[in-house]
Amino acid sequence: MEKPKKQGKGWSRRALLAGGGVAGVAGALGACKYSKQFYLLQEAPQHEGAPPPRWSESKVQSYRPFGNTGFEMSDISFGCSGLKDPAVVRRALDRGINYFDTSPDYSHTRSEKALGEGLRDFPRDKVFVASKFCTPNGHLDKDTPTEEIVRSVEDSLQRIGTDYLDVALIHAVNSVDRLMAPTFHEAFDRLKQAGKVRYIGVSSHTPDLEAVMRAAVDSGRFDMMMVAYNFANWPLLPQIFADAHASGMGVVAMKTLKGAYHTQLSDFTPTERESFSQAAFKWVLSNQNMSGLVVTMKGFEHIDEYLAASGQAMTDSDLALLERYDQLTRDVYCRPGCGECLASCPYGVPIDDILRYQMYARSYGQEKVAMTDYARVAPERNASQCASCSAPCESACPYEIPIRQRLTQAHRELTLT
Repeated sequence: MEKPKKQGKGWSRRALLAGGGVAGVAGALGACKYSKQFYLLQEAPQHEGAPPPRWSESKVQSYRPFGNTGFEMSDISFGCSGLKDPAVVRRALDRGINYFDTSPDYSHTRSEKALGEGLRDFPRDKVFVASKFCTPNGHLDKDTPTEEIVRSVEDSLQRIGTDYLDVALIHAVNSVDRLMAPTFHEAFDRLKQAGKVRYIGVSSHTPDLEAVMRAAVDSGRFDMMMVAYNFANWPLLPQIFADAHASGMGVVAMKTLKGAYHTQLSDFTPTERESFSQAAFKWVLSNQNMSGLVVTMKGFEHIDEYLAASGQAMTDSDLALLERYDQLTRDVYCRPGCGECLASCPYGVPIDDILRYQMYARSYGQEKVAMTDYARVAPERNASQCASCSAPCESACPYEIPIRQRLTQAHRELTLT
């Protein structure tokens, strides 16, 4: 990822309205007069008062081709992280959602089980179920034996209560070596031959995101990609999406709410808080190479709110809101795919991962998930090292995030006691 200039012109409104076209993107994220004016509310209200009437009974209004699979994907689809209640799945089905993304490590298998219960009485061939090459304890590394990978998928099938996955993803890919690891591809070939997995995919939100996705497209091996993608980030991704689409791959966006700080911004009006998610989704979907997006839906209220953006066109007011959000969160949001600070840390602290865990806890209410993930970081590499460090990472951060302060807070908030 190119390091953004501290001064310079921002994206053109034409480029931004076009969903982040390549032209004009490389000079994005210029000077920001709000860079030191970000304040968070003590609490994170979802909405003040009753939800807008227009959200009531919102439904999917648009379906898009999912690569060469022949499937038409709901433009706004269901992410199962944190899912506990099967009734939420049934409500999503009633509203027209037909793509569900889960993983064994979402709520330590509870997500897969809740999804399976929610889908139980629905025709299996009318939905697309995605899960990961993964275990309840986390991602599988590139040296995992083929038999173990196959077994992890078979365990997912049992938990979901289905004979097959529509797609299994190599998840959170952080290197081309892991992307093309022979054991993953051998496991997929076996599972496909046995009728247990139809397609193979890849997902990433790591510093090497663009390189990984370019390699995935060029390999000709993958049927789809799921990528962290949001307003005014990753200058190379639009061309990668265009090439993926042209080659017959499905393209799915995640992390579309860019930290989901909109519920906590003291400088946001109630109307701005209510409008932000729809604006973010409309910007992502304005890229016509996008098959759809996946966003976490843990409750009925998320379905109402998010589907209000389905099939809707991007407007100037949406763009203005996204630009204001960017200004207010510039020195708070740690951008997936950046990684500029990592090499400067003398202790090898996974700065981006820890800030992401903090975001899960603060913005998404997933405290247990965040604390569990943080507990897996080795003590000699966790944020306890930041207390006495001179913080060379801060001078390396192109967005001027107060990394030492944030990591010290994260260690205090996420440490299991």
